[in-house]
Amino acid sequence: MDWHTYLASQGAQTDEQGQVSFPTAAADTALVPLQQFGLIRFSGEETLAFLHGQVSSDLKKMPADGCQYSSYSTPKGRMLASFLVLREADDVLLMLPRTLQAGVQKRLSMYVLRSKTRATDASDERVLLGLSGPQATAIALAVFGTAPVEAMQTIKLAGGLLARLGQDRLLLCLTPDAATAAWPALLAAGAQASGTAAWTLSDIRAGIPWILPETQEAFVAQMANMELIGAVSFKKGCYPGQEIVARTQYLGKLKRRTFRVSATAPMQAGQAVYSPEMNGQACGQVAQAAPAGEGLWEALVVVQMASVEHGVHLDSPEGPLLNFLPLPYPVHE
Repeated sequence: MDWHTYLASQGAQTDEQGQVSFPTAAADTALVPLQQFGLIRFSGEETLAFLHGQVSSDLKKMPADGCQYSSYSTPKGRMLASFLVLREADDVLLMLPRTLQAGVQKRLSMYVLRSKTRATDASDERVLLGLSGPQATAIALAVFGTAPVEAMQTIKLAGGLLARLGQDRLLLCLTPDAATAAWPALLAAGAQASGTAAWTLSDIRAGIPWILPETQEAFVAQMANMELIGAVSFKKGCYPGQEIVARTQYLGKLKRRTFRVSATAPMQAGQAVYSPEMNGQACGQVAQAAPAGEGLWEALVVVQMASVEHGVHLDSPEGPLLNFLPLPYPVHE
């Protein structure tokens, strides 16, 4: 039985966008199949050197047992994708929304030229599972006997990797056989099968923005707080868009930032937001959103910083008011 068939046998329903749902209530500690993400595998002796020259983070400083957020931009500095970068032996895996995987892989492959590396689609070679909630670490220890201690640290497991993304957020990258074995063990240890929205909400509360088709080429890295989550190095060499990113940083030209908000109306990526002082023009847009229970939605929105004090509304200047919520890191101007 392959992974997708097994997951369906466990009650999962998956739509065309890879969004998974289960017929269960919200969980204290959620186990989420991350079908919405794909993986690009880079293999070859010049993999690190090649990718280091393409993405915004300093891959050469990422330890073998580490992971790292990063981004890939146009020469004009607009983000085409955001990634979680993982190491698997000598290979590098780029985790990104599945809806962008094929296009980004094709574009990166165009620049490989004579570099001794090659890109392949690893989305079906590895299963991604998210474990989030107050008992995440205890459950991982019960099942695997080990768990990373530091944030952005990975450890090897039989059949894959276990990464700590935050205090209560773990990521599993496993072979399909290993995932099929781990799933019932994790449930027996106290996790609850949960849908895509649970992990998206966890990302939002952690302040981790993902570029989606609706927001491709909409943001410079700092607008999406990418340097605040370790996804941008200002000391490394050139990469596409580096000049714009550096100029934004050092000349103080940043006018937009990403904020966490809630609303009583549904929100979705790409929706425009408005503020009274903008004379009917949008002051930003929703980056990603998820239901948060009790009729509320939460989202990350990229907004003109000057608009925050005037109030920000969804869809129109008279639309639902957005309530600004804290992020786990300070948002600097």
